Amino acid sequence: MAAPSRPLGWCMPDEVDAHKATWMAYGASSAIWPRAQVAQLQLALVRIANAIAAYEPVNMLVRPADMQAARQLLDAKVTLIAAPLDDLWMRDTGPVFVRNAHGERACVGFNFNGWGNKQEFGHDRQVAALVAAQAQLPLLATTLVLEGGALEVDGQGTAIITESCVLNRNRNPGWSRADCEAELQRLLGIRKVIWLPGIKNMDITDAHTDFYARFVRPGVVVAHREMNPASYDYALTRQHLEILQNATDADDQPLEVIAIDGPGQIRPGHNPKTFAAGYINYYASSQAIFLPEFGDAQADAHTKAQFAQLYPGRAVVQINIDPIAAGGGGIHCTTQQEIS
Repeated sequence: MAAPSRPLGWCMPDEVDAHKATWMAYGASSAIWPRAQVAQLQLALVRIANAIAAYEPVNMLVRPADMQAARQLLDAKVTLIAAPLDDLWMRDTGPVFVRNAHGERACVGFNFNGWGNKQEFGHDRQVAALVAAQAQLPLLATTLVLEGGALEVDGQGTAIITESCVLNRNRNPGWSRADCEAELQRLLGIRKVIWLPGIKNMDITDAHTDFYARFVRPGVVVAHREMNPASYDYALTRQHLEILQNATDADDQPLEVIAIDGPGQIRPGHNPKTFAAGYINYYASSQAIFLPEFGDAQADAHTKAQFAQLYPGRAVVQINIDPIAAGGGGIHCTTQQEIS
């Protein structure tokens, strides 16, 4: 059960607010990934980091043994920081950055446990504290266990969260919705949670929110719509859409919900059953939107045009992330914004 909450005045801002930096982890290794995939994963991380570095500072955690190779591949503007790592998913292992009404910043560490003890996490459980120390910010403690990919917020007190992830016995046994909501209000300023059902045990994350629904801005949500009727996500994404279309935010205002269709095809050589073929797992900054492309020329171009309309005045940068998507992740999963 949750500890009694005490108002701290902290708020998790909208992702598109100004960033001081983007944090990433050059973490792929043969201890977890098939050896043949490691080099391709590292190159995909390089593509993402170099694209973001054109717009804002990037801090990359790197194992000491990989430092020389990473430096050769990464843009000189990317700052490399030596750190022990298990894997590459900075969204989940890194801290969540928050701010209070006085402009003070802090980090929240949500006790990463390998997505419910599904993977080795001895090094990655320390990443939130390491990043907080590097950023010279206090790390706020909690007993709540979750990953950053489970949290989607509008910066005004509304969150979208999947029950299958956060209200899961492999993370938070005995916690109720109310317990979780109280703790998120204390730490992140969340006044209302829109709960999506998600689905357990179909991927390592138990269905993170950032594959299904994202706030473009307060009151506007984009939601993934799976187009393959044979996929378990086909019915689930339509259920999520219906919930969001009937939901209201923390100020009791209805949401505008835009469905974003997944691609009709992916490049050859990947297993479509495990490939994360969705555009929702993008990364947003105040100057640019970093969006995946999957080799479906029509769908990729259409989605880029959609996001150009959704985020006027921002560049829309598309990146081939196939090795990461083949492992069930996306651009958002590999990044964590440090707020200004």
